[in-house]
Amino acid sequence: MFETLTFEHRRCCISSVVSADRLKQITDAVREAGQLGVAELAERTGASEMTIRRDLETLAAQGVLERYRGGARTLLLRGDEPPFALRAHEGLESKRRIAAEVAGLIVDGESVVLDSGTTCLEVARALANRRLTVVPLSLHAVHELTGAPQLTLLVPGGKPRAGELALTGPLTLSSLAALRFDTAILGCCGLGAADGLTAHDLDDAAVKRAAIASSRRVVVATEAAKLARTALAFVAPITDLHAVVTDSTASPDDTDALTAAGVTVRRV
Repeated sequence: MFETLTFEHRRCCISSVVSADRLKQITDAVREAGQLGVAELAERTGASEMTIRRDLETLAAQGVLERYRGGARTLLLRGDEPPFALRAHEGLESKRRIAAEVAGLIVDGESVVLDSGTTCLEVARALANRRLTVVPLSLHAVHELTGAPQLTLLVPGGKPRAGELALTGPLTLSSLAALRFDTAILGCCGLGAADGLTAHDLDDAAVKRAAIASSRRVVVATEAAKLARTALAFVAPITDLHAVVTDSTASPDDTDALTAAGVTVRRV
C-alpha cells in the first residue's frame, strides 16, 4: 500500500514538472512568433493536439495568450515578465537550492525585508522556522509565513499587483522608510555588472530601491538566466549589492564580472 502511494506520488510530481516545462515551451514559442497553430505546437513539443488545446486553455486563463480557432496569439510583450502562475513551476529545484543557501546567510535574530517573486517565495519557505523578524513584500510570502512559530511577521501597507501579489505604492514605500533592516533579500529581472539590478515593473523597482535604502546588507537571489540580462527599470548599481546567490549553470564570465565589482557570488 505504502509503495503504491509513493509511486503514484512520484508519477504525479513528474507529470507536473513535464506539464510546467511544456507550458513554458508553448509560451516562449507563441511569444516569439506572435501566434501559432495547435498542429505546429504539437509538433514542437511532441504532445498530442488534444493536450496542446488543454494547455492553451490553461495559459489563456492565466492571461498569457488569447485563444482563436486552431491556435493562439500572445498577450505578452517581449519586454514583459511571464505571469507568476507560470514562473512558479519553473526551475523549482534550482530555486530551492538558492533559497537554502540564502537562508544560511541569515543569522537568528536578524530583521529581514524579503522581496516578491518566485525565488523569494522559496526563501520565505526556507525561513519559516527561524527566529527572525521578516517584512515580506508580497502576499504570497505573507501567506507562507503566517503562523510561523518563532518568526515575527510584519506586514507593510501597499497595493498588491494582480497575480504577482507584490506590494507597491506609497504605503509600501512609507512602511519601508520607517524601518531599518539587517538584510534585504531581493529578486530581480536582470542583473549585470554594467547595468546593475533591473526590474520589469517601475513600481516594483521603486520598492526595491526603498528596501536597499533601509538595509545594512543586500543579498540578491536569482536564477542564472537573469545574469547579464537587462530589464526596463533601473533599480541600483552593482556596487549597492553585497552578495548574489545563483545556480550552478551561471556563466563564469557573468559571475567573474560581479566578483570584480566587489560582490560575493555563491553558485549552488
